Amino acid sequence: MSEEAATWRLAGHAVRVTQLDRLVWPDAQVTKGELLRYYRDLAPVLLPYFRDRPVTLRVWPSGLAGPNFYQRDRPDQAPRWLRSTAYHPATADHVTQLPLIDDAAGLIWCANAGSIEFHLWSARLPDLTRPDQLIVDLDPGDEAPFAAVLRAAVRLHEALGELGLRCYAKTSGGRGLHVYLPLAPEQPYEEVRGWVRTLARQLADQHPDLIALARGATHQGRLVTIDYAQNSRGRNTAAPYTLRARPGAPVSTPVSWTEVAEAAFVPADLTLHTVPARVQRLGDLFAPVLAGGQHLPPLTDA
Repeated sequence: MSEEAATWRLAGHAVRVTQLDRLVWPDAQVTKGELLRYYRDLAPVLLPYFRDRPVTLRVWPSGLAGPNFYQRDRPDQAPRWLRSTAYHPATADHVTQLPLIDDAAGLIWCANAGSIEFHLWSARLPDLTRPDQLIVDLDPGDEAPFAAVLRAAVRLHEALGELGLRCYAKTSGGRGLHVYLPLAPEQPYEEVRGWVRTLARQLADQHPDLIALARGATHQGRLVTIDYAQNSRGRNTAAPYTLRARPGAPVSTPVSWTEVAEAAFVPADLTLHTVPARVQRLGDLFAPVLAGGQHLPPLTDA
């Protein structure tokens, strides 16, 4: 017999989960219960990336067929134990309480309330002005195949390796890739963004038939653009292992550089159905992102 609702005991809290039989991804026959169990079971892998890092919730109140919105402040109906931190956006005249997810209870409460996707800041408390992650967003144009994204990622990996920098890749959950460099949180966003812009310009000059510097719309044409503006205060990126509200229930999944170089996957391979077994088999390929910072060497425009 199917179960429509239940109470889960998580991290010392009783969390009510509801509408477990409702189809969230009709195309993949994935229910809300499966979504919640995915997040519950993957919580030990996901949560280290959330620690002290503001989260933006992407909420579908009535399923994928209905409207959605980005929830950047702590939901009014959230339980008292869901933590937040005060933040004054530069473009607003009020203070926002940014939600923080500390444990599986917070993750499941938000997911049960309609948050299918979780997006994270690249800075963490106590200093939200200095990122500890540099993010290179490889964004294919509408005429660019995924193979081009992988080739661009290889060129980026090579360039960073020549600078003595280690980096790690994950799928966006769509057609793109995100490449992360763990940083020592010592430079403000403006300097990190400028560094990525310079690197992107160099790569675009070296590989003009493959890579472009993002200017305006980044989803057009046959080139892979580098969106350096992702490294801005208040911007957020799909969290490692978050589900994405796209056909097939895809997951933003860490991948190895060997997989990238060999074009050993396509994004449709990495879904709610396949990623848990992949993590069990391979471990968390993104864990080195959490292992410590790096210092950015100077770059100069040619």
